[in-house]
Amino acid sequence: MPIDAAEALAAEPRTGEIHWTAKDVQLYHLGIGAGANPDLESPATDPGELRYTLESRLHVLPSFATVAGGGPPGVIRGLSVPGVDVDLARVLHGGQSLRIHRPVPVAGTAAVTERIAAVYDKGTAALLVLRTEAADADGPLWSEEARIFVRGEGGWGGERGPAVPARAGRAPGGSTSAGVPAGEPDLTVERPVRPDQALLHRLSGDANPLHADPGFARRAGFDRPVLHGLCTYGITLKAVVDTLLDGDVTRVGAYEARFAGVVYPGETLRVRMWREEGRVRVTVSAVDRSDTPVLTDAAVEHS
Repeated sequence: MPIDAAEALAAEPRTGEIHWTAKDVQLYHLGIGAGANPDLESPATDPGELRYTLESRLHVLPSFATVAGGGPPGVIRGLSVPGVDVDLARVLHGGQSLRIHRPVPVAGTAAVTERIAAVYDKGTAALLVLRTEAADADGPLWSEEARIFVRGEGGWGGERGPAVPARAGRAPGGSTSAGVPAGEPDLTVERPVRPDQALLHRLSGDANPLHADPGFARRAGFDRPVLHGLCTYGITLKAVVDTLLDGDVTRVGAYEARFAGVVYPGETLRVRMWREEGRVRVTVSAVDRSDTPVLTDAAVEHS
């Protein structure tokens, strides 16, 4: 079996060191649409957008942590763990969670430790959970989990893991939070995705050809290259921060989401937000495909 759950879970944690600069932060922000906010008359020079793009005013959106260091994201790193040997074309990013212990510095160095925390048998697929901890000289910075869905690798009789709500998309995950909140959202915004958004976002580290190569995308079962789940993840968090959190990135304490379907570059995302005590619940859909859900079970915890 290409996935040996026991070996993956028993593997020693991997440690390493990552570095990032203000330019890495700026590139990430541009890769999730900074400077192109459709709610603003002149977004490229608006003070709210310059917080993401101008080095003298730079604030770090917490989701930058998922690409800090410029290497492959967790959904790819998890495939090199002992006991895991799978075809990249069968892999989808099922979901992502992030907890911020302190504001992410504009530039820094951090020690990272990661391990496979769980392996679930979903019947027709396997779900791997890669947990990563990052800390600098002053202590913990962030903790994150990438949920890695591998089609065709289930059925060995392992633990199924947390139940997942019914979905409309093609990229299931493992979040246990509830689905769409009741009632009308407190705010709905739309965010266009540039046709070249995936090409720009992949410069932050995720070179998976699924997001650039039409031939590879077809082999993976898609009509054309798809947007990175982490790009949708970042676009969504930015929308929440910019609208309901007064543009203050330091108010974000944690953020999780399940990728319920794919996004194609050039589409428009509809972001619906519900205020709750200490958090914002979010869903995202593709306007161009009859409001098809693409990100669900999402919540931003905040101060």
